[in-house]
Amino acid sequence: MADTVLHEVTDGLATITLNRPHAMNALDTELKEALRDALREAAADPAVRAVLLTGTGRAFCVGQDLKEHVKLLEADRTSGTGRTMDTVREHYNPIATAIAEMPKPVVAGVNGVAAGAGAGFAFAADYRIAAATASFNTSFTGVALTADSGVSWTLPRLIGRGRASDLLLFPRNVGAAEALELGMVNRVVPEDELAAEAEAVARRLASGPTVAYAAVKESLDHGSCHSFTETLAKEEELQARAGASEDHRIAVDAFVKKGQPRYLGR
Repeated sequence: MADTVLHEVTDGLATITLNRPHAMNALDTELKEALRDALREAAADPAVRAVLLTGTGRAFCVGQDLKEHVKLLEADRTSGTGRTMDTVREHYNPIATAIAEMPKPVVAGVNGVAAGAGAGFAFAADYRIAAATASFNTSFTGVALTADSGVSWTLPRLIGRGRASDLLLFPRNVGAAEALELGMVNRVVPEDELAAEAEAVARRLASGPTVAYAAVKESLDHGSCHSFTETLAKEEELQARAGASEDHRIAVDAFVKKGQPRYLGR
């Protein structure tokens, strides 16, 4: 694993940390490939039951590394190939998909600035905890680009289309307090408490009923773009899956015996 991404698994929790603090965790090719691969590894690892995504330094992730981007655009002009924006297909789409479709919960511990694709990755997570000093900025149109990393899907579902349109057409810094008010984040904590709080939430999820959590994610995604009747049918399918899980039997048994369930994640 490249040093630009740190990946550690302990007690069912995969902690994936963007680690280019000198560049505010800007997304160069090396980091994008390492992050994509780490997320895919976490998704496939049966020992992982939850993921914590965070960053080192002053930023969560400021999006595309524009210094590298300028060089790639110049190479495109020289060669006439126009491959720079292939990164959306090769990197941004797979990363956002890996987060959103992870069959286990993903917590974003937003430790600082989250901009562009960095904000998109946070929005794709299931639960967002932000430091009080953190901020969000869509930033795309500020460099004459449109949304990627799923932002045009996730952001309207978090804060509504009108507000999402405003922030995409007129990008600006949204502080943590406003982000909480808008619904961008679930919780805001003091900066020096973020690491502990984010880990505590992620570890709670890592010890929970993993099959049920995966079903909740799938149900919410399905329900956001299907009719009520279709959603009922999907809930029936997913409830059958959760009901057949070992964790469901463990939970029911613990309830009857007035004890605390110890879930196995299956």
